[in-house]
Amino acid sequence: MEVSVKQKVVTGITGLWYGILVLLVLGHSVNADEKYSNGPNKPPEAKSDSGVKDANDPNEQWWRSWDAVIKNPGDANELLEAKCRAVVKVLRHKELDERLKEKITDKIMSPVFDFPLMAKLALGKENWSKLTEQRRDKFTRLFVERLKSFYLEKITRYKDEKVSFRPAEQQRKNAIHIPMVLISNDKEVAILYKLYKMDECWKIYDVEVQGVSILLTYRSQFDDILHRGTIEDLLSELEKPPAP
Repeated sequence: MEVSVKQKVVTGITGLWYGILVLLVLGHSVNADEKYSNGPNKPPEAKSDSGVKDANDPNEQWWRSWDAVIKNPGDANELLEAKCRAVVKVLRHKELDERLKEKITDKIMSPVFDFPLMAKLALGKENWSKLTEQRRDKFTRLFVERLKSFYLEKITRYKDEKVSFRPAEQQRKNAIHIPMVLISNDKEVAILYKLYKMDECWKIYDVEVQGVSILLTYRSQFDDILHRGTIEDLLSELEKPPAP
């Protein structure tokens, strides 16, 4: 496959990102009808075996030997690609059991996502404003747990395939989009990461796969449940184990 100078091909990321993104968007619902929207979503105003031995470290610093070294945190492209490579290294390590792989992957990737903001945007401004602080906290916790449990379970589908990262597209001073093409069996899947800058660090707040937004998909599902019931019904659905 020929790749231009501006494109960087990273091998072996399909399992993680296909699990986190494609399956998360297309294969998961919260007991609601599938109502996908293609509309835009505006942005908000070195490997070490010590990881195996020190998994019970009460300070939980053991996993850092697996994390990516980011030379320029202000470069969103570098951040995303480095994190991807770090996770692939974990997934390829044969001495780690699946539980540890999931835990390390969570530690590596979670700082890149603004999960609380994703929860707020997924519920929508109108619905969010109606919640008490206690219910907001509970919804955020359940939503984040649902997201994490689903994508971490899917990383076991890891395969050696390819993705092509494209240069970031500046949207405004503190928001950018990073396009990526996933290549599998001569088929291409377009993925778009949406990031904003917070305290000099880039955070992912939404992802689109083939034009389908994670946040808008969940918002549609949540709106459907709230239209038929109450916030307690939604919280009850989120408390249930994800469908296989």
